[in-house]
Amino acid sequence: MDRKKFLKVLSAGCLAVGLPGCGGSSGGGKAVQAMPKTQRSKVRLEGARMAVVTGGEPEALTRRAIDELGGMGLFVSRGDKVLIKPNIGWDRVPAQAATTNPEVVATLVVMCQEAGAAEVLVIDNTISDARRCYTRSGIKAAVEAVGAQIPYLEDYNFSKVNIGGELIKEWPVYREALEVDKIINVPIAKVHSLSRLTIGMKNFYGLLGGRRNQLHQDVHLSIAEMTAFFAPTLTVVDAVRILTGNGPSGGSLSDVKKLDTVIATTDPVAADARAAQFFGIDPQEVRYLTLGSEMGIGTLDFSSLGVKEVTL
Repeated sequence: MDRKKFLKVLSAGCLAVGLPGCGGSSGGGKAVQAMPKTQRSKVRLEGARMAVVTGGEPEALTRRAIDELGGMGLFVSRGDKVLIKPNIGWDRVPAQAATTNPEVVATLVVMCQEAGAAEVLVIDNTISDARRCYTRSGIKAAVEAVGAQIPYLEDYNFSKVNIGGELIKEWPVYREALEVDKIINVPIAKVHSLSRLTIGMKNFYGLLGGRRNQLHQDVHLSIAEMTAFFAPTLTVVDAVRILTGNGPSGGSLSDVKKLDTVIATTDPVAADARAAQFFGIDPQEVRYLTLGSEMGIGTLDFSSLGVKEVTL
């Protein structure tokens, strides 16, 4: 089914459920089958398929990382509708390293616009109050300053869809995430009390509605299944600052380490595996990463991607 036919089916047959607050509703009725998104991640690159850039300001780091892969034009085509997914989940300022660096997010928005994107949307289904999170993180102001949309998710509809996973069979998903042409995942690198790490793959919790804490019954499997479903075109890891303790919400500056680094890659498993090194963690010891590798989502062996390491 091509995208136009899919959208007609979705509009005619899906159940759209309103989202009260940030939790959302799981809805009732029959779920619709979402269009497979795996084609979004299939970008053929020559040379390096991962870039790790260190030692500069966030804008310069982000631009160089994407340029080392061949430029945003390889990932975003003229007329595309692009969803950029940062972590805005917590009521924290950038220095506390609980949310994605706003300059990294804004730079990606501008690069998508330069590549000819028709629309760029930045969203997250936050844990803390959305308005405070969007404002305190600095992301709302940064995104609006460069002309992109950053809506609050409680003002929009979620659609119950068949995820097709072993754990996540049906779930309410932010409707726009089903309709965009490209998803760029832009997490911050942090530790997590349940999954050990929360970087790119776990960042997709922010595209779900419903009672997301129910997925913690097997947090690692849920992370892998979400990543397989959303199939990001590109993962850009913000490691300008990382959160090394009391994750995922943090709060104390003593838990923050400044690395001035950005990772960019088409492989969501490799992105998290490489970022695990920042914390001295062996990726083989993180179950959601081994599951992602076994499911064919990506590789734990990020060195096989021809990593380009750059210092500005």
